[in-house]
Amino acid sequence: MKKVILPSIFIASSLAIYALRSHSNSNDQFALAPHQSGGAAAGRTGAPGEQNCTACHSGTAQDGANENLFTLLDGTTPVSTYVPGQQYTVSLSMNSNPTKRGFQATALTSANAMAGTFTGQAGNTNINGTTKKYANHTSSSNTSSTPSWTWTWTAPSTGSGNVTFYVATNKTNNNGNDNGDMIYLSQHVISEASSSSLEEINFNHKLVTSWNENLNALNVSFELNKNALVGVNVVAANGKSVYNKPAFKGNVGKNAIEIPSTGFSSGMYIVNLFIDNKPLSKKVIIP
Repeated sequence: MKKVILPSIFIASSLAIYALRSHSNSNDQFALAPHQSGGAAAGRTGAPGEQNCTACHSGTAQDGANENLFTLLDGTTPVSTYVPGQQYTVSLSMNSNPTKRGFQATALTSANAMAGTFTGQAGNTNINGTTKKYANHTSSSNTSSTPSWTWTWTAPSTGSGNVTFYVATNKTNNNGNDNGDMIYLSQHVISEASSSSLEEINFNHKLVTSWNENLNALNVSFELNKNALVGVNVVAANGKSVYNKPAFKGNVGKNAIEIPSTGFSSGMYIVNLFIDNKPLSKKVIIP
């Protein structure tokens, strides 16, 4: 009887030791996984009333004015002002090009409210947050093999004023822990285009917007002095895009577009017209 029990006890003990070692090894491997490798929790940009990446990564935040390379693009052209309701590409990179890195960014008005909306780029950036939105790196865009992060920003409605992008980047030492990393904070102010400059452009192209109650549609007309690529975007007063027409060829002379009522309700809207990527804007009231 003892000859049967002893081997059984030995086998059971061996299995228990093996299980403990396997569990320990799996924990070691998990500990080596980069902290927040797929993006941080919302509210880590260093914006007013918010924390920054040091909430999870030990160390002191540094001035990121020279490290965080922030560019706002209208097509491929860098800009420092925005037209309400227009879509822009935000590009962010790190000057030191660290082997392992991460970021989070948001855009706020002077009242610290979310300015416009963010749309992420698959595999490169994702968006989280509730009232305020935050752009983040992803698990596949946190190394030097990804030279920059990009996402789409739809500018807020008319009268929003200056918009500040708050950016926090993380230059990690890639040791699998949350210590020894360098956090860089920066702010980037984008001004709202003046109404006078927009009105001058609108006058040159005679942009007219009106609501046709009989057809239950929004009419947009404009004139071109040469053939051009034209795009149309309509934004509600809350900054939400409700209509977007991809670029099409506009002809010399008068052009007209009829936009069906789908997606519209009573209120004020901004019609944004893009002629060869140059923006025009006009308000329209839908009763």
